[in-house]
Amino acid sequence: MNSFDLVVIGSGPGGQKAAICAAKLGKRVAIAERQKELVGGVCLHTGTIPSKTMREAILHLTGFRQREVYGDQYRSRKSITMDALRQKLAQVSRREWDVIQDQFDRNGVETLVGEASFVDPHTIEVLNIEGPILIEADKVLLAPGTKPARPPHIPFDGRTVFDSDEFLELDHIPRSMIVVGGGVIGVEYGLMMATLGVRVTIIDGRDRLLDFCDREIVDSLVYNARSMGVTFRLGENVAEVRRVGVNSVAVELESGKRILGETVLFSVGREGDSASLNLEAAGLAPDSRGRIVVGDGFQTDVPHVYAVGDIVGFPALASASMEQGRQAVCHAFGVPARKMGEIPYGLFTVPEISSIGKSEQQLTADHVPYEVGLARFSEIARGQIAGDESGMLKLLFHRETRQLLGIHAIGESSTEIIHIGQAVMAFGGTLDYFRDSVFNYPTMAEAYKVAALDGLNKLTAYDEEVVGGWFEPEPAAGESVREVEPAEKVVLAV
Repeated sequence: MNSFDLVVIGSGPGGQKAAICAAKLGKRVAIAERQKELVGGVCLHTGTIPSKTMREAILHLTGFRQREVYGDQYRSRKSITMDALRQKLAQVSRREWDVIQDQFDRNGVETLVGEASFVDPHTIEVLNIEGPILIEADKVLLAPGTKPARPPHIPFDGRTVFDSDEFLELDHIPRSMIVVGGGVIGVEYGLMMATLGVRVTIIDGRDRLLDFCDREIVDSLVYNARSMGVTFRLGENVAEVRRVGVNSVAVELESGKRILGETVLFSVGREGDSASLNLEAAGLAPDSRGRIVVGDGFQTDVPHVYAVGDIVGFPALASASMEQGRQAVCHAFGVPARKMGEIPYGLFTVPEISSIGKSEQQLTADHVPYEVGLARFSEIARGQIAGDESGMLKLLFHRETRQLLGIHAIGESSTEIIHIGQAVMAFGGTLDYFRDSVFNYPTMAEAYKVAALDGLNKLTAYDEEVVGGWFEPEPAAGESVREVEPAEKVVLAV
């Protein structure tokens, strides 16, 4: 029986980074995946990478970013096919697969191909076409990821009624699509299809979409979606989904409404992909959604077993999973590690949105005296160049200390520029940093300076603490401007 210091089950972002981190600590590491072609996990093959690649293909082929200038002349949406959208997927996925394999090889991580399951708390069986392989593990890290929830009463057929994994295999772009579930996946795919001219209806049982995001940002997203013809049915629960013809599906709502469409994307939640792991043999019991409960350092109730990634629940982000894998390995082998700070959220909707820190609703509930600095991308030269007429950046800061409390953005490059604010927040920075710094021009990053100046302008102009004594109040009619000593006169302007 082969022995390893660490055996990782699942090769998604969390499993990858955990295995490489342990290898760099000098540990003997093995990582198990069902098939060699599936190395990279859901993130690479059916989730994050494919959906974002397809989104980029849609924005390019439709000329969406420059629609205000060129209108429908740039591309005919009717000529775009699913095969055209998939062309980039294979290239990107293969390249990323090669990168992961190369990282494993360079760091001495052994890849085991087959279905992994516990025999006992320290013994794992990996079953492949050549038979079972037994391995002994001092530490075990579980990163099997999740899969779409598929309730038995939903008539999935992969063609007219499908989940998010099957969406990528559609043979044509439908004329209409009903999205059941207004979570991140449902909204992302729904707005992608709306960009192609598909008639999209999004149904969700909650009264508000994406309630973990800043309300104004979500309202802006909904406004943009409605301008593309998306219909929202919020506060509505689905009673039944049934096929009523060769190319027609009916969704019956509990309120009595009936919605007809050519296709239905069912995206109401995901569940842990843990059924085949035989967790009971290790002394673990998943919850009703197949997820695993963890404590400090992502340690389970069995001390030598850890779990990271989507299998442990919120936030279920690839970026967070990577850091969770590193944190778990450091905890397992007694290596000090800094706790994760604020995590940025990025939703690749159309337009994309991103945030970090507190929202206005949270700050209001906590009775924090805050102010808002706002920059609209239509006022930013780069925003005009990129064709973004509706994007914006919000800086939430403490009214007295000017310390950054939250950053929220919607529009072009939001998921990129959020990291500028993340860095300033991590070092306890204030609004003054953006006021005093020089940004390349024209760039989207310039929005930080515009938002900071907007926020400062909202503070009391007569308080020297606000602007460091840079300017005096405007003179009344008939008065002359007084000299400011020893500082020079400085004009704050947006």
